[in-house]
Amino acid sequence: MNKPYIICHMMTSIDGRIDCDMTAQLQGTQEYYETLKTIEAPTTLSGRVTAQLELAQTGKFQSKTNESLNKEAFAKNNDSAGYKVITDTKGTLLWDEDHNYSKPHIVITSEQVTKDYLDYLDSKQISWIATGKDHIDLSRAVEILAEQFNVERMAIVGGGHIDGSFLDAGLTDEISLLIGPGVDGREGMPAVFDGRPKDRKPMPLKLQSARTYEDGAIWLRYLV
Repeated sequence: MNKPYIICHMMTSIDGRIDCDMTAQLQGTQEYYETLKTIEAPTTLSGRVTAQLELAQTGKFQSKTNESLNKEAFAKNNDSAGYKVITDTKGTLLWDEDHNYSKPHIVITSEQVTKDYLDYLDSKQISWIATGKDHIDLSRAVEILAEQFNVERMAIVGGGHIDGSFLDAGLTDEISLLIGPGVDGREGMPAVFDGRPKDRKPMPLKLQSARTYEDGAIWLRYLV
């Protein structure tokens, strides 16, 4: 399979929680961004929820036709050494003109995305990939990223369900965790990996390296 080398890179509390407002209050935030540079992954990937909070504009796209694409397709509207990739299964996020962002975007949807949403992305010069009948076919999506967009290394930077989906699909090569010295403990808060089916067994990992920092943060790298 032709795909990028995929690293899940997250900052967590010691109980594995990843709520951004919470982790921002912990020591280790600076080290998180430093280690992201260290792993040399010019392309990053986020799920829809994280993108809505941190990248996209407010509001939701409203289709005028509700006509689904119903086939695999992609559009390469920018060529770059690195991208910000967003998974948005149904195609709902709103965006600024792509040249206004620090890196060009690639939005990945399922084939149920509406044609006018893809026209909307084209009008913003945002690249896109549509694959998977009802849900995004992650395996096929990363093949297209490698073959058509020349993505060689990619870091998944949130959230828990997209982390869990890549891990469950066998697409994650490495897990990189920056653990901040603090506990969340609030009920129902997102974890690094969420949403795997209940019949799945724990995923064994091999420790690659461990580093401690003076502020109490710890950086762990595991091979999957």
